[in-house]
Amino acid sequence: MAKKNINFVKSVVIIAIGAALYGFGGLLSIPVFTNTYLKPAMAILALFSALWGPVVGALVGFIGHCITDLVYGQIWFSWALGSAIVGALMGLYPYFTKNSLEEGVFGGKQVCIFTVMALVANFVGYMISVLLDVVAYGEPFFKSLAQQQITTVSNTVVIGIIGSALMLLVAKKFSSAISLSEDSNV
Repeated sequence: MAKKNINFVKSVVIIAIGAALYGFGGLLSIPVFTNTYLKPAMAILALFSALWGPVVGALVGFIGHCITDLVYGQIWFSWALGSAIVGALMGLYPYFTKNSLEEGVFGGKQVCIFTVMALVANFVGYMISVLLDVVAYGEPFFKSLAQQQITTVSNTVVIGIIGSALMLLVAKKFSSAISLSEDSNV
C-alpha cells in the first residue's frame, strides 16, 4: 500500500488507528530493565509502517509512544522520537522489497529483510534517544545505552516473530485478492 497515494483524510484515520493501537498496546508490556519494556505493540508499529510508508510510520510511532508515556505519567520525547525514527525506517520496507507484499509475497527473503530492517531501525532510532537523554535530561550514558541495547534486541525479536506473522497474514490477504481478481478476468 505504500506506493499508492492516499488522501489526507484517509492518512489521518490510518495514523489515528495506528497510534491508538500502538499507544494503548504499549501498555501491555513486560518490564525487563529500568524504564525498559518488552512491547508486543512494536509489531503494530512495524506493520503500519510497512503498509503505509515512512510518514505514517513516523507519526504512528511518535504519537503512539506519547500515548503510552502519558498513561504512565511522563512523556519522554527523546524515546518518542526514537519510535518515530523506527516507524520511518520500517516504512521503507516496500522500497527494499519492490512492493512484494502487495503481490502477496512474504517468504523467507522478505522475513529476513523485515527483521534486519527492524534491527537497524531500532538501533538507530533508540541510539538517537540515548544521545538526547544524555544531553537534554542529563541521564547517565551507560544506563541509557543499556536501555537502548535491551530495547533494540527485544523489539527486533518481537517484530521478527509477531510482526512477521502479521505481515504473512497481510500477504495472504493480498494474494487471495489477486487470485480473485484474476479469476474474475477469465
